[in-house]
Parts: sequence; structure tokens; C-alpha cells
Amino acid sequence: MYMKSLQLENYRNYKTLDLQFSPQVNVFIGENAQGKTNVMESIYVLAMTKSHRTSNDRDLIRWETEYGKIKGEVIKKYGAIPLQLEITKKGKKARANHLEQRKLSSYIGQLNVVMFAPEDLNIVKGSPQVRRRFLDMEIGQISPTYLHDLVIYQKLLKQRNAILKKRHLTTENEVMLNVYTDQFIQAASKIIVRRFYFMELLQKWARPIHEGISQGKEQLTIEYRTLKQFERTMSEQEIASIYQSEIEQLKQKELERGLTLIGPHRDDLRFYVNDYDVQTFGSQGQQRTTALSLKLAEIELVKQEVGEPPILLLDDVLSELDDDRQTHLLNITQGQVQTFVTTTNVDGISHDTIRNATMFEVKEGTVTQLKD
Repeated sequence: MYMKSLQLENYRNYKTLDLQFSPQVNVFIGENAQGKTNVMESIYVLAMTKSHRTSNDRDLIRWETEYGKIKGEVIKKYGAIPLQLEITKKGKKARANHLEQRKLSSYIGQLNVVMFAPEDLNIVKGSPQVRRRFLDMEIGQISPTYLHDLVIYQKLLKQRNAILKKRHLTTENEVMLNVYTDQFIQAASKIIVRRFYFMELLQKWARPIHEGISQGKEQLTIEYRTLKQFERTMSEQEIASIYQSEIEQLKQKELERGLTLIGPHRDDLRFYVNDYDVQTFGSQGQQRTTALSLKLAEIELVKQEVGEPPILLLDDVLSELDDDRQTHLLNITQGQVQTFVTTTNVDGISHDTIRNATMFEVKEGTVTQLKD
């Protein structure tokens, strides 16, 4: 798939913007704080309905206006699909092929993207929350049912915690807690099964990529950290049974703490290079190679699951990588994946992929395509 065009209205620092893209590589050049990342972010938001930079949708709306709008035409193997996302202070409305989508979770997946930005290094060295968000966003692109289950889970977690915070249960509250717990366990079990499946695929693709970048010197292993009793091959029913037992044992402790102590919201990922924990013992180079391997593995994973490659967004990340990692990244994507790149200049990037790209100059919220 590739994005043919993009139109913005009242988005960030753009009053209006209308761009036509190459199906190969598109490079946005400009100084910092001119609007390069805003273009990149808008493509991501059109795909995912949320930003990778902020959790406040109002930040996306141009100053002193009531709404922001992103439109794009995506070419997929079975034809062109116009997409539209309108962002207001009351919420978001999404359209695919001119039809309004009742749920955002049913809209996500129309456009598949893989974003790689400097902050993505935090997938390796950041908090567990960052890694859980990575899991949820990426699985959600290829599995609408996962997003549906995740929304239900988060709602039940909130309801369950509200009762646990009361500390002392009335008969009525105990009945409600049991009802929420049963539903919570069912949703949690579905999420765990899907995460195990995703991690298996991610490891399958990331390991040879990492080995290639490190010239055969390093082997990457990814571990999903959840309850130690869980195994990758377990069914939803088996996982639910273990959750039921664990929650019964933790009931008093949960009441004392006033919160839910186990579940997918407390799980984590660990990355090992040659059996050493990269987060704790890895060099900065090893951490960057791990993050890069994950992102390149995502491309292959999405391609396998949806039948065509996603769009790759490289936001100011080439300057963070040395020549070898740059070359590996651009070699893998060359001719296979529509790629968007932001950079302050291309002087330090000698790769043919960049030299032959469609170039745009970004200056004070104005985007101009540069002629050859």
C-alpha cells in the first residue's frame, strides 16, 4: 500500500496543506520547529486515530480554531480508499471510503504505518508503560478484535478498581466485584493469547534482522513478561483458569491496596542480546540496534498479516543512526515500502534511496516540492 495524497485543514501549524506523494521515498527537509514532524504525525494520526507525541487531541487542532481535519487517499492492492479523520474538542469522527465509522476501533487498520522516531529508543530503555503501548498500538493495527477487547478490558479495570478502592465490601459491592472480575478475566485472557502470538511473530522477524545489522555477532531474544504460570501455547480457557485462581488468592491484598494487582496492564517486554538484558547491560549501540530491529520486524509482520507492506515513517531518526545502521534500514525498505523521512539536511546521507527521493522543503508551515 502507499499514500497518494494528503490534505490538512487546521492541523497543528497548518491552516491548509495539499500534497501529492511518490509511492517510493518522500523526504521533508527543513530546520527544526518548521512543521516537518507535524506532516509525519498527521499521517500517523490518520492511520491510528491518535498521536505518538501527545495524548491530548486538542493539541492537534490549530490554535484558535474549532476543529482539525486530515484527509488522504491510500492505494491498496484492491483499489483506492479515501480516508478522513475530523478532530474536534468533543471527539473524533472517522470516514473510510466516504462512510462514517461507528467505532474508531473498526476504522484502524485501513492504513498501516510503522513509525520510527528518536523517542522509539524508549521501547528498549524506557518504562514498561512505553512497551505496553508499543504492543497495543502495533497489535491493534492488524487485529481490530484486539482493540475491541482492550477497550473492554480497560473499562472493566477501571470499574474493578473503583470497587476495590472502597476497601470494605458491602454485599452489593461484593456481587458487583465478582461480576466485573469474571468479565475482566475473559477480556484479559484474550489479550494475553494475542500478545503471545504477536511476540512470536515479532521474534521470528526481528532475530535475523538484528543478526544482519550486527554482522552475525549478536542474537536477539524477546521475552513477554506476564504471570510465570502462563505459557505461549495455552488457550484462553487455560489462562482464564490461572487468572481466576490468582485473583482469589490476591483478593485481600487487592482490597488493602485498592487496585488490581495482576493483568495485562502490569505486563512487560524484555530484550536480550546474547543472553544479556539490553535494557540493563546493553550499550547505547546495542539498544539502538534492538529498537531498529523491532521496527524493521514490524514491517515484515504487518506485511505477513495483512497481505501488503505498511508505510514507513522515519521522523528525524537517520541522524540518530550511524552509517551502518542507516544503510541497513534504507536497504531493507528500498523499492518495497513507501517511506517518509524528515531531516534537517541530507548531506550526511549518501544512500541512493535518499538521492533519488521526492524532496519537499518545509519552512514556517509551508511545504514546497523541490524540482530535480
